[in-house]
Amino acid sequence: MSEHIKEKETLEAITTAFEKVNGVVQRDKRIIVRTEAETIPGVLLYAKERLKYNHFSHMSCVDWIEDKQFELVYILWSPEDKIQLIIKCRINRENPIMQNIDNIWRQANTYEREIREMYGIEFEGLVGAKEFILEDWEDMPPMRRDFDTKEYSNDHFFDRPGREDAKDVRTEITERSGEEIPDFAKKYTRD
Repeated sequence: MSEHIKEKETLEAITTAFEKVNGVVQRDKRIIVRTEAETIPGVLLYAKERLKYNHFSHMSCVDWIEDKQFELVYILWSPEDKIQLIIKCRINRENPIMQNIDNIWRQANTYEREIREMYGIEFEGLVGAKEFILEDWEDMPPMRRDFDTKEYSNDHFFDRPGREDAKDVRTEITERSGEEIPDFAKKYTRD
């Protein structure tokens, strides 16, 4: 069993350099760090320049609707040490604003634009058209947990003009294949 020596050294370096950071060595080759939103750019830059986490793997968002917060997740990789560093912070869900980090990693621009469109989080100084994936979207950001996908689909797709002959995909497949729709899927079919 590994003693996680390099992981512990990395975690200690980050927590020593930044007051508002705490973390854990989750397992072999994985460190998870939590910090305040305003500390994120500094921690990311420190990890890149001082600790050689020079590969920006991914950026994601979690909607903690019960806590009225979003959690932003930044995933870095050190090719030298072969260790994954996951850095997390939470921001207010009601007025979600975060600092842009595409000056540290250019590819973060794509993730931030997607998160802006799908969750409604604004990234200060982010350059890029507001419309990224969704075309002519005027509703609540669709990845928020309080967005009702089924209601939106019913309102916008089933009964709009030009769709009078639209067929339910599951029903159509069933008719063609002769297979019955599983019970769990029947609630999603249109009658």
